[in-house]
Amino acid sequence: MILSPSLLSSDFGRLADELKALEQAGLKWVHWDVMDGMFVPNITLGAPVIKRLRKESNLFFDVHLMVQQPERYVDDFVDAGADMVVIHAEATNHLERTIAEIKRKGAKAGVALNPHTPLSVLEYVLDELDMVLIMSVNPGFGGQKFIPFSMRKVAELSGMIKERGLSTLIQVDGGVDPDNTAELVRNGADVLVSGSAFFGFPPYAERLKTFEEVARSA
Repeated sequence: MILSPSLLSSDFGRLADELKALEQAGLKWVHWDVMDGMFVPNITLGAPVIKRLRKESNLFFDVHLMVQQPERYVDDFVDAGADMVVIHAEATNHLERTIAEIKRKGAKAGVALNPHTPLSVLEYVLDELDMVLIMSVNPGFGGQKFIPFSMRKVAELSGMIKERGLSTLIQVDGGVDPDNTAELVRNGADVLVSGSAFFGFPPYAERLKTFEEVARSA
């Protein structure tokens, strides 16, 4: 299990310090929530912020674009230092083309699905993906409760991946905490995004240990 803490719940006034603290605590990934106020009802940060903070961190930058027409911004975010760029299937008319462009630029490519979006939209692109992000809340705000049917969706996606013999990672974002971590891992989740349930419980090294111990019990 990889834990990717969502900076949406961190102290935005101390992002460089937060990144250093995560690294010192033993984290390997960090999750950037990029919101445009159009695809989701909130605005967060853009490529210039990530570019500046890339110099401050060796963490794997897991960048989740919750924006309309993400193909307009692929170059900006890869050039800013994103290691993984995740786009929403619902946000673009040219999903395959945008995936191909992310990979052409040298980053790993992921596709996110909102809670209501069926797995069938991945039918013809799953083989091209490094990761699929299952949204277990409706995107746009932190601190929401996990939507229960998301667990079945994770299990079904895991089955699809195994059936095709792929190594595609499954990420889950929304309402993830130590109480549902074991079940998520049992159902096939590889990467867990946690915001308020992580940053709200310092010290970070101890919180990471809690998630990892629960995951090992799965």
